[in-house]
Order: sequence, then C-alpha cells, then structure tokens
Amino acid sequence: MFHTWTWVLWLVAAAVPAFVMRNPLYLALLLGDAWLLYTTLGRTTPIGSSWGSFVKLGVLLFALAIPFNALSIHIGQIVLFTLPENWPIIGGPITLEAVIAGAVSGLALLTILFIFAAFNAVVDHYQLLRATPSFLFQAGVVISIAITFVPQMVISAREIRQAQRIRGHRFRGLRDLLPLVIPLLANSLERSIQLAETMEARGFGSALSPPTRRRALMSQLGLLAALVGVLVGLSLLAFYQGGRVWAWLLVVTGIIGLLAFFAFQGRQVKRTRYRRQSWHAPDTAVAVASAISLAIVIAVRLTAPDTLFYSPYPPNSLLPAFDPLVGAALLLLAMPAIVAPRGAAREPAGSDPADRDMEPVL
Repeated sequence: MFHTWTWVLWLVAAAVPAFVMRNPLYLALLLGDAWLLYTTLGRTTPIGSSWGSFVKLGVLLFALAIPFNALSIHIGQIVLFTLPENWPIIGGPITLEAVIAGAVSGLALLTILFIFAAFNAVVDHYQLLRATPSFLFQAGVVISIAITFVPQMVISAREIRQAQRIRGHRFRGLRDLLPLVIPLLANSLERSIQLAETMEARGFGSALSPPTRRRALMSQLGLLAALVGVLVGLSLLAFYQGGRVWAWLLVVTGIIGLLAFFAFQGRQVKRTRYRRQSWHAPDTAVAVASAISLAIVIAVRLTAPDTLFYSPYPPNSLLPAFDPLVGAALLLLAMPAIVAPRGAAREPAGSDPADRDMEPVL
C-alpha cells in the first residue's frame, strides 16, 4: 500500500519525539497516531494480529512505572501517605507528584512500544530487508529476523494454546505451561532450521569472486585509516580548540573514506529483483507530513527545549504546558490513515511471493 521508505520515514518522525518528549499531552497524541494507524491499516495483517500482546506488555510497563517511581522518589508537596522512615529506599512520604511523574514515564514507554508495534504491523518486512544498503545486507537479515521474532512467537503460542485446549488441556498455573513451552521451542527451532536451509539454498553469503588476500588487506587498512581519521578529528574538536580546521578536515576525509569503503563493499553484493516498489502520491503526502513533523520537533527541541518536557515536581505546575504548533506537527503523523485508499487490501505488500525480490548474493 505504501512504499517501504515511507514507513521508515514515518517511524523516524514518530520515534524521535517519543524518545525526547516527556509531556503527557504530546505523548497522548503520538499514542493516538499509532493506534489510528493500526486500526486503519494493520488490524488484519498476520503480524498485526499480535497487537493485543503488545498492548498488554505496554500496560504492564505503564502500571509498573507508577509504583516504582512513587516508592523511590520522595519529592513533592502533596503527600498521599507516609511509609516508615526506617524502610530502606521506599521509606518516606509518597507524593502525588511522584505518582504523576511515574505515570508520565510509563506513558513514554507505552508510546514507544505502540509506535514500533504499529510500524511492525503495517510494514512489509521482505521489502524492508531489500531496502537496506547492499553492504549491510547481513545486518539487514538479522534486523529483519529480530523484528519478526516476537510477533511470530506470539502467533505460534496462540496457535499452540488453541490446539492444547481442543485436546482438553487447561492452563491453570506455571506447571501447566510445559505443554506450551516445549512445542513452542520445537516450533522455533524448526523455523530457524528452515530459514537456514532456505538461505543456504539461495546462496546467501556466498562469494562469486572472493577478493584476493592483498585486496582484502588493503580494504581493511583503508577502513581502519578512515575510522582513525574520524576519531582523531572528533578528539581534536573536543579537546583542542586551536586546530579546528585540521580537525574538521580529518573528520570529513574519514567520512568520505568510510562512504567509499561502503560503496566498494556494496558493489560486491549482487542482487536480483523480480518487481520493484513504486512510489505513488499517497507516499509523497505521508513523506512530506512526516518530514514537516520531524523538522518542527527538532526545531523546537533546539530553540525551546523546555516546551517538550514536563515535570510535576515543585516549583512547576501539575498541569503540563501545550504548544499548538507541536501538537499540530504530531497530528501530521496520522497522515497514513487519512490518505490510505478506502477499501484497500489489508494484507502486507509482500504477502504475494511474486512481490518478493531475490535474496542478495555475494
């Protein structure tokens, strides 16, 4: 439905404010954007069916953050109750401000989890793997497998539980989990073996023309020299103010060397594609909205950082401040749900084997 790079840009635009903001009003807007994205585009996808598990985990983290902060931070003017002072760590006054601060921290964790869960539910993981640069194809495989690990595990656990219930098994406690854990481990091991066999059959990681020893040594020395140049330049910028020109020269030269090394490594990777993704007008709308939202958040973070933060502790007010510009920027992240074609297919773009490109081969 949307291009892979559109989803990546949306993820960056949504994750950056979720990590840098601690204002509950802004976090609530981000949470609403992620929820709207899932309910509109990701509800019926195979991985999107595990959304309930992410919700439960997020609610659990939210519930744990409140007592953890309230029992460890004894600052504030509105005292709810007092624990004995001789109790280590938790002893002392329990304040309303500490409870609110814990709730804000839990809301931040919940929002981050929802954003990545929504992205995980709508993105095509096969196309996401193809979108990685050629020289990072091995890391792309690892990341792609890691992203799909938890949802696939949740789906497998749900299927095994249903099968065990049909056989009459009832889960009442920890001792009853053995019929669930053993098939789940066996299923995971079988999936990993199938993945390894598939990658081996398609020649993943094999070298068509292995580099000579001298060539490999020269490339490694070049990479080392580029890294040393960047590190030395950054060190000069940090500790020696008189040589800023030479420091920037080393940094720029080192970065150029790294890019040249990555380009050289990428040329060694041979990729075949059956069908390329196409970029449409909705992709442009989502990309522009995400870029504007990210630019506004970064600009506010650099010019007025206090706008994005909230602290209920004295002398601050219990009511968080709200900037309409930042709120409007965060609402732009709901653009995918607005411009998505009505009645569009809810299946991931790569569900058809014909849409999946061939794996990269060295």
